[in-house]
Amino acid sequence: MSKRSGTTKWTLLAAVVEAAATGLVLSVRPSWFAWLVFGAEFSNAGIVLSRLTAIALLGLALATWPTTAATNQLASSVRVLLIYNVLAAVYLVYVGIGNQLTGVLLWPAVALHGMLAVLLGRAWLATGE
Repeated sequence: MSKRSGTTKWTLLAAVVEAAATGLVLSVRPSWFAWLVFGAEFSNAGIVLSRLTAIALLGLALATWPTTAATNQLASSVRVLLIYNVLAAVYLVYVGIGNQLTGVLLWPAVALHGMLAVLLGRAWLATGE
């Protein structure tokens, strides 16, 4: 392994860990993130969006986590998008049922994420991984 590829791998790992850590903080304590980074509080809508952002960041971290073995890029992409869509649909259902925030596009967004999750699940099973 060349020095350049070793540096690239460590840089990638650092960026992935940062994305995952940010996603975890945003999902568990969005108010801490808002206070620490912006010195302000999130609104209720900001908290919901921060948790959706957390789901996306965790998916990004999963998709880009460096591996030693060669993996099927298509299968990896399908798997990560499947996880994202399942988690996004579940979280949006939770928000809607709790009557926290229910805009006109909430339930269509749940349906879209659910439909994509089903299609991606079928595609993932077809990859054989």
